[in-house]
Amino acid sequence: MEPATKGAAAPATSPPAERVGGAPPRHDRLDALRGAAVVWMTLFHLGFDLAWFGWWRQDFYRDPLWTIQRICIVSLFLFCVGLSQAVALRSTAPGAAFGGAAQGLGARFDRRFWRRWAQIAGCALLVTAGSWFVFPRSFIYFGVLHAIAVMLIVLRCTAAWGRGLWLAGAFALGLHLLSAWAHSQGLAPAWLDAPGLHWLGLVSHKPITEDYVPLVPWLAAVWSGLAAGQWMLLHRPQWLQGPAPAPLAWLGRWSLTWYMLHQPVLMGLLSALALWLGRPMP
Repeated sequence: MEPATKGAAAPATSPPAERVGGAPPRHDRLDALRGAAVVWMTLFHLGFDLAWFGWWRQDFYRDPLWTIQRICIVSLFLFCVGLSQAVALRSTAPGAAFGGAAQGLGARFDRRFWRRWAQIAGCALLVTAGSWFVFPRSFIYFGVLHAIAVMLIVLRCTAAWGRGLWLAGAFALGLHLLSAWAHSQGLAPAWLDAPGLHWLGLVSHKPITEDYVPLVPWLAAVWSGLAAGQWMLLHRPQWLQGPAPAPLAWLGRWSLTWYMLHQPVLMGLLSALALWLGRPMP
């Protein structure tokens, strides 16, 4: 994904998006929101890496200070995925209702969608391979990128639900609570804990993996984002297209690249520092 060509702009903010040459306008505030999520995630992972190297005594697996932050970061990323899909669907058929009859199912799965989907799915596989090398006993097999790859298809299939998207999100949250209750009462079937079904999220306990983002309950975040994005584009488009901090907007446009590179860079820098200081490696 290449950054949009921009003209002269104030140093602190991006100008409001405009349609140029028939191309869809940039939604700078949406990009900046995604960029803020990237900054938060990077700081979180820096703290995790410092703890993993033994330089900062923190429990990122059980301490609510960190577990709640992880929930918030993932929720914000997935909400932005839903917002972005609302924008993408509108740009695919500007005169049609979002995913409605005038915008058939085939039109929602155009070549541009599959190209971006392939990038995300390919990066998810790289995350699995890289995490297996670093964390062979807890490698990532259904993390945030794996979830986004599946959820993008779900969003395109359900884009015509309109206000029903809010109900779908509530259903995903309710199903999560129902599953937890059923497991606590011994009512849930044991096969829900089968490794091949972990991606659904209807498990009795979190699997041993460094990143786990199953469909339930996280579909609630993307469905809510899609519903909110459809409403904003119809009633408050300036909430997405207005001026935004330029560095955050830029970072939001390159979020996938940043996501893939930031951990190898952070771990590489900390490893080099550990060797220089003569500190033990994890």
